[in-house]
Amino acid sequence: METPGLVVQGEAASFSTALRSLLNNPQYSDVCFVVGQERQEVFAHRCLLACRCNFFRGLLGPKLGPGMPSPVVLSTVPAEAFLAVLEFLYTNSVRLHRHSEALRTRGFLELSAPALLPLLRSDRLCVDEAELVLAARSWARVGAAVLERPVAEVAAPVVRELRLALLAPAELSALEEQNQREPLIPVQTRGMPRARVGGRGCPTDSAVTGLPLQVEQIVEAWKCHALRRGDATRGAPCRRRRGTLPREHHGFLDLPLK
Repeated sequence: METPGLVVQGEAASFSTALRSLLNNPQYSDVCFVVGQERQEVFAHRCLLACRCNFFRGLLGPKLGPGMPSPVVLSTVPAEAFLAVLEFLYTNSVRLHRHSEALRTRGFLELSAPALLPLLRSDRLCVDEAELVLAARSWARVGAAVLERPVAEVAAPVVRELRLALLAPAELSALEEQNQREPLIPVQTRGMPRARVGGRGCPTDSAVTGLPLQVEQIVEAWKCHALRRGDATRGAPCRRRRGTLPREHHGFLDLPLK
């Protein structure tokens, strides 16, 4: 049996800094995007985009011939939003501040789900969860209108990445009520455990059948509140993001800030 070799870990910060220096740098780049109504040129590296994102892998395809290929025109995507996506793909982090306009741009609303998912999976995202829920709803509304499909169906791959346990009980209750009026998180009608422990809809062993209930994601978020443990369930991500605003219950999640 082969003995595993010694693994030497380099400094993540210097690695990230080096990759960030390649962001929108024409040196060694082999693809150019023309972005937004201002037709801003953005330079990138095909191999990096393809290995990090299925969307770009399909968009760029195999490299054909020597030299720089023709520019890829993305006229409806603002440069600010596009550069934020590239920054995450290059460095595995992005600094979208809580009041950043990037989440409200047309470019964000027109992102594909494969392009949006890496951002929502990041612990380094500098945005609070309540604002991400609002952004996800706006994104899904646009997609539903374009694709002529229900909002909840369009939103399904995205809302799974929302960390609902980070919301305070009042915020989670308000989300449930809004979800009754305009479904964002998919619902089901078969009976599931429900009760009122620490807020509306906290799960216990009591059951009420036949009511429209949120699927496991909201139930698991309530379970974190009810059991006062962030690691109580595997199905409810509770890790705080870099931009998560503090709430009283975060103390008992017992999870470090990433």
